[in-house]
Amino acid sequence: MAPVPPRPRGNPRDRALWLFVLPSALVVVAVQLYPVAYAVYLSFFDQYLGSQDADFVGLGNYAALLGQQRVWSALRVTLILTVSSIAVEFALGLLLALGLYKLTRGARVFSTLIFVPYLITPVVAALFLRWIFAARWGLADSLIAAAGVFPPDWLGSPVWAFVTLVVADVWQFTPFIMLILYAGLQGMDPSLVEAGRIDGASGPRLVWHVILPALRAQIFFVLAIRLMDAFRTFDSIYVLTGGGPGTATETMTMYTYTLAFRQLEVGRASAMGVLTMLVVTGLTLMIVSLVYRRDRGAF
Repeated sequence: MAPVPPRPRGNPRDRALWLFVLPSALVVVAVQLYPVAYAVYLSFFDQYLGSQDADFVGLGNYAALLGQQRVWSALRVTLILTVSSIAVEFALGLLLALGLYKLTRGARVFSTLIFVPYLITPVVAALFLRWIFAARWGLADSLIAAAGVFPPDWLGSPVWAFVTLVVADVWQFTPFIMLILYAGLQGMDPSLVEAGRIDGASGPRLVWHVILPALRAQIFFVLAIRLMDAFRTFDSIYVLTGGGPGTATETMTMYTYTLAFRQLEVGRASAMGVLTMLVVTGLTLMIVSLVYRRDRGAF
């Protein structure tokens, strides 16, 4: 019996291709992994910005933060703002995607026009919206006052400030959800819709029982991406309300900024950032686990 020749340990060409991955890997390590690791390291120290003294406190910063009512309030505001924004964005994005899918002409033009707000820098978009919702002389107040109705204090009232933040997030990020769902609709098998119509499904029933299950992968993708993005929103909140009035719109990222750059407690701010990362990671893993269980037929 002839001896079996040894298997090649690797294609030299494949090994050479890893050299093209190296620059991107170095950028990821420098821009993402190193800052995260350094933040975790700082979270175990009691240190102030600009000070060389750093006392090791272990989990003391985490224990102190979890014992503060302000942290739990910031978490509650973050969750409510995130869920409210994503729910409205998904509903509007789905309606817009279905509308574009029905169009026979001009779908590309309309999708491009609708997508414009997503291309604007969040700070610029927030400045534009702050001009609209400015008290007394803003565009929104002018239009409402012209109709004979006394306008609310958009950015001075806790309730209306929260509503303004939701409107700002919906206006800018609904196009992203619309584009992903519209791409999913274009890749959907038309026979599924025809089969649903033959079975008597139409309107909302067709969407619920046929279209949404066909878009399950795209739906979970946009929900996961928007969850991670909305949970760490900072720029629009900083420009519009600054976390106010009081702490009514203070999210976890806003409180992290306050700890780091107003109270100069970089150790505790790092711990707050790590806690935020853990919460976002947990919620994202929950969505991924739901997708996995659904694919396995668990529900």
